[in-house]
Amino acid sequence: MQFLVNVVDSRSSSATPEEMAAIDVFNQALVDGGHWVFGAGLAHPAASVLIDGRGADPVLVDGPLVEAPEWTSGFWIIEADDEDAARTLMIEGSRACNRRLELRPLLGPPAD
Repeated sequence: MQFLVNVVDSRSSSATPEEMAAIDVFNQALVDGGHWVFGAGLAHPAASVLIDGRGADPVLVDGPLVEAPEWTSGFWIIEADDEDAARTLMIEGSRACNRRLELRPLLGPPAD
C-alpha cells in the first residue's frame, strides 16, 4: 500500500539544521527499508496558483486554496504493508522532523 504523508507546519523552510540532519537520516532509513517512494518540501501556500480549466476560458487565481494557520510544508509518499506499519514508520518521521504529520492512504486503481 502507498500512503501520502503531509508535514504540517505554520512556516515554510522552517527546519533547523539539526532537524534537517534528522530528516536526512530518516529518509535514508525509508530508502534502506524499501519504504521510500518520493518526498519533497513545498513552497509557502502564497506561492500557489489555483487553476480551473473546466470552462471555455481557464481561470487562474493566486493561492492559497484555503487560508489556514497551518498547511502542508512537505510530504512523503511511502510504501508500507498496511496502515499500522505506515503509522509506526511515521511516528519516527514525526520525531525526525519535529512536526505533526497527516497520514493518508493513496487510492489504488479501480478493481476490474
